[in-house]
Amino acid sequence: MDKKVCEKFQDIEGWFLGENQFNHPEYLQKYCISNCDINLDKINAGCLYLLDQFYKHDGMFPSPSNGNPYIVDNIFIWLSYMLNLKKTNNHDNMQYFYSNYIEKRNTYKEHISGLTGYNNYKELIDERKDFLDMDKNIVSKFYEALKSLCKLYNELGDGNKNCKNYLEDNEFDKKYEELKKNTSITGNHSYNQLLTTLLKDYDGFKKECKLALSPPSDETKQNLGQTPVGISGEDGDNLGQLLAQESELNPESSSEVTSSSSSITSKLIPVLLILGAIPIFLGIAYKYSLFGFRKRVQKHLREKLTK
Repeated sequence: MDKKVCEKFQDIEGWFLGENQFNHPEYLQKYCISNCDINLDKINAGCLYLLDQFYKHDGMFPSPSNGNPYIVDNIFIWLSYMLNLKKTNNHDNMQYFYSNYIEKRNTYKEHISGLTGYNNYKELIDERKDFLDMDKNIVSKFYEALKSLCKLYNELGDGNKNCKNYLEDNEFDKKYEELKKNTSITGNHSYNQLLTTLLKDYDGFKKECKLALSPPSDETKQNLGQTPVGISGEDGDNLGQLLAQESELNPESSSEVTSSSSSITSKLIPVLLILGAIPIFLGIAYKYSLFGFRKRVQKHLREKLTK
């Protein structure tokens, strides 16, 4: 689950404005039967829209179902909640909807290439037939938990300002704990599966939240334009330009660097002068040593000749 998935559920919720009102945009019209004149047709349109968005290739990309194959469980929570909320001729349960819309209509039987392990939506739903008999009072609790979880995801995407607080205490965590303490829920296999799905989605939120709070990696720093350690090659050629830009942005820092460089230069110059003078003095010494040697040889020869 992520923010985009939650936005789809929010869109659907916004289309149902009241007990018997339904405000649908044009892109939902293609899912309507007879212009969605009755509540079950409206709910059916919303269900097909969510399935297409999460599982079809022309829906959301990348498909949320790739990272969360149980996202259909959240659709069941929404569907069951809406069927209990919008009563039509006393037919307000999942069994009636399944028989008259999923089994009888071809829209749920059409081949969907984006479904891994299933040929169509009906096969996907049939694997979760146990959800068709969910208690309306319990379903409403699951729906409220789903809404609070989506609120966390939406606020996480709006600057992450309260991310740390949400890790410690939040509305979803409270609602989840209430569901977990309900023996009518923990003693039912289907409800336990829904609990597991919600917990996985919440764990995904916590991972995103912790990632937002963690310091950026070296790769992230480089992407943000910070100079990495150990510049060489073409990057080294750009070092002067980077330092020039830095000096423009921070003149105080630049002056400190300039002062330090001047100090180092002033210390190096005398050393270099001394090193350069040593060969000269050695050459002079060598020259005079040869001159003295020649004079001694000449004196020795003269003494021999006089003898």
